[in-house]
Amino acid sequence: MEAQNPNTPHLHGLQNPPETARKSSVSSFTAKVVDKVKTNLVFRSKWAELNGAMGDLGTYIPIVLALTLVDNLNLGTTLIFTGLYNIITGAVYGVPMPVQPMKSIAAVAISGTGFGVQEIMASGILTGGILFVLGVTGLMQLVYKIIPLSVVRGIQLAQGLSFALTAVKYIRKVQDFSKSKSMGERPWLGLDGMVLAIVCACFIVIVNGAGDEQREERDEEVNGTHDLGYEERPPRSKGGNFRRIIFSLPSAFMIFLLGVVLAFIRKPKVVNDIKFGPSSFEVVKISKHAWREGFIKGTIPQLPLSVLNSVIAVCKLSSDLFPGKDFSATSLSVTVGLMNIIGCWFGAMPSCHGAGGLAGQYKFGGRSGGCVALLGTAKLVLGLVLGSSLAKILNQFPVGVLGVLLLFAGIELAMASRDMNTKEESFVMLLCTAVSLVGSSAALGFVCGIVAHLILKLRNFSKDQSLSTGWMHGNP
Repeated sequence: MEAQNPNTPHLHGLQNPPETARKSSVSSFTAKVVDKVKTNLVFRSKWAELNGAMGDLGTYIPIVLALTLVDNLNLGTTLIFTGLYNIITGAVYGVPMPVQPMKSIAAVAISGTGFGVQEIMASGILTGGILFVLGVTGLMQLVYKIIPLSVVRGIQLAQGLSFALTAVKYIRKVQDFSKSKSMGERPWLGLDGMVLAIVCACFIVIVNGAGDEQREERDEEVNGTHDLGYEERPPRSKGGNFRRIIFSLPSAFMIFLLGVVLAFIRKPKVVNDIKFGPSSFEVVKISKHAWREGFIKGTIPQLPLSVLNSVIAVCKLSSDLFPGKDFSATSLSVTVGLMNIIGCWFGAMPSCHGAGGLAGQYKFGGRSGGCVALLGTAKLVLGLVLGSSLAKILNQFPVGVLGVLLLFAGIELAMASRDMNTKEESFVMLLCTAVSLVGSSAALGFVCGIVAHLILKLRNFSKDQSLSTGWMHGNP
């Protein structure tokens, strides 16, 4: 026995290191994931991130409200799932990655007859499934590398201008979301009048200016990254302090709170319609007819828009706004796919990312994943506490105020196209934009932009060949 004892530690030494190494590698990986999530969710500036969370509501609220009123969409379930989407994407990407409604599917559902909840969910599941396959196979990343920047900018400009035009319509015209149409000129005075919308727009311009330069300068000062040391900075005047306070106000958040207050003032009895508690979760039963109609009427028109605006344009815009955080088209395509493959089975609205939402949240100060995680938490709480009865409150929200938020989100997205440096790039971009807006089809604009880009490249190639041939024959 004594002779065998010396060998025992040796045997343990052979067995334990692999197990210990495996455990340490797992714990190390877990620690890295936790640290990454914490870093992605940390607030750059509390008020700015809170303000940025409101930047996407101009598109989210009207579409969700219209689907709830027209097609009996389960608002409580939608809030819960989109809230979870916001929290997860914020933790994964570390930027204010938006969660928006799939607009083509929503447009068909609101305007068309015979396209109910089953068809909406079928089209969302099919669109998400296709995007998921494109992502995991790497085809989406290939598409992202091939498409010219001028065509991407054209899609972004078209989407931004479309948002801005819709916003102006919300401001000028009375809207009936249940019928998805305008109901005449909006009165100048009143709790949802033109004057209120104009005042809100002016307030945002005063606070935010034309861009984010002032906000970034303030963030540098707060974080202590300004070139001058604290002791070397000249003392601020009273006027400078006043301007600093004004420029640091969370304008979008304040305007949204104003809209909520006005909603209760416009119809105080709406409190009686509130029922506490979440909506019941049910798996949607989809018939063969619904699958077919959902694919033809919903998936086919939505797929090009999701590929271009929800994946490719978001990839490019995120790299522009957040240098060093370049996201692959593969990851975005997979997350959009998973959101719909899971949520739509329970009646949640088909969702995607969107360049407009990213631009809007950035415009109002969103810089981290904590921005959308905060918004997601609010959605989750509202979905669990108020459920579908929240639609009663949203129906009284001043539409002109929503229009103002949407207007600045659209302008911010459109401004991303200002980096076209040559006339050829501008030509392709504007052609793509014009066709997309007039034809109301991002896919048609994309095709025209690609064709124009290829023709110009072929023309330049032929011209270069002619010049080189002439030089060889002594005819410069």
